[in-house]
Amino acid sequence: MTNSLEFKSKFKTLFDAEKKRLLFNGRVEGGQYAIASDDMMDEMDFSSIEIENQMRMRLRNREVLYLKKIEEALERIGAGTFGLCGTCEEDIELKRLEARPTTTLCVSCKETEERSEKLHIDGHQHKSLGRAVKFA
Repeated sequence: MTNSLEFKSKFKTLFDAEKKRLLFNGRVEGGQYAIASDDMMDEMDFSSIEIENQMRMRLRNREVLYLKKIEEALERIGAGTFGLCGTCEEDIELKRLEARPTTTLCVSCKETEERSEKLHIDGHQHKSLGRAVKFA
């Protein structure tokens, strides 16, 4: 299944479109973080702007991480390993790939990974799962 040309082409097209969308959004939103200087602005205005900018930055950071996952998925397509579980090396179910195209684990291995994760004090695990994230 994972080596068919149709399979690879379908996901490559999806990733290319998503990549273009994310890069376009980055160019469009890139200049929207400046605060206009206005003598009439009060502290509430500045607070609202700061909250809005923080939210935009958080969303942009998510997009950057997603873009990195897309790049890695495109590399796996090129290497012929896309759709194979990174742990057990079995085919990842098509339904899972359609739901989470950048996934690297089958459902079984993902469940095992989630059970073995240790939570931080605040009850949340970072997305990197404590591993270093490389940015090219």
